Amino acid sequence: MSDEKTSQGCNGNCSGCASAAGCNDPKKSGLPPKVEMNVKHVILVLSGKGGVGKSTVSTNLAMALANRGYATGIADMDIHGPNIPKMLGIEDEKLTSMDGKKIDPVMVMGNLGVVSMAFLLPDKTSPIIWRGSMKNTAIKQFLEDVNWGELDYLVVDLPPGTGDEALSVAQLAPHIAGAVIVTTPQEVAILDSAKSVKFIEKLEIPVLGIIENMSGYVCPHCGEVLDVFGVGGGKKAAEDLGVPFLGAIPLDPGMRIAGDEGKPFITRRDASDQSSATWKSVDAVMENVILEIKNLEKE
Repeated sequence: MSDEKTSQGCNGNCSGCASAAGCNDPKKSGLPPKVEMNVKHVILVLSGKGGVGKSTVSTNLAMALANRGYATGIADMDIHGPNIPKMLGIEDEKLTSMDGKKIDPVMVMGNLGVVSMAFLLPDKTSPIIWRGSMKNTAIKQFLEDVNWGELDYLVVDLPPGTGDEALSVAQLAPHIAGAVIVTTPQEVAILDSAKSVKFIEKLEIPVLGIIENMSGYVCPHCGEVLDVFGVGGGKKAAEDLGVPFLGAIPLDPGMRIAGDEGKPFITRRDASDQSSATWKSVDAVMENVILEIKNLEKE
């Protein structure tokens, strides 16, 4: 139990305590101990609501890290809607075990390992109809029973909201560097992203920052920028909440095509001005995430 909690009058009974998941003493908090993983930094990617491009950010961030030579993993913890394999072009793969003890992740590029419920389904349309306890067991297995090897970064793609999956990962995963919150510019999305920030802060996990996705659409014909979902909401939310703003990613058809084709946008480049500008935006956002982690290491 940290000195800070003791100074605030903590009596060791964390039942109903909003800070319980951030407690460093599992014996006092009643929470499960952290799993054992050889990972330097775990990055949580979450959103307050669905449809904002959280999985797109997760795949591009993981690919950006792998492209820089880091040993990287991506854990698709969206149990009911696992999309990461589709976005990486590996949806036909299955999880295997070479030693019969631990699960081997599906590898991409040699240094990017992936685990997902999608690899365990009999077909692509099979639903997962589970209650919380079964999901929590799967989450623990994806962290502890996977042969991740020595990882520099593990990117965890979480389902929308602040429910079981996000709480379980926050309680179980070691070495959490922080969380990235993904939102779109409109007010209804900003409201939910603010809840995600507050959720992470209650768990005493650093908020690496907010990413505003689908921020303005550049017409490929006339070059005019159309604010389909508004613009600037993510930046304003970051300012109001006192967390870093990691940048904005335009609404680009190429992002949708990249996801459908299983080729992360950050790996795609062409000569069009629109895609070139979007690629620079995506790359800048990913660099800002890495910079925030490095800054936390210095503190």
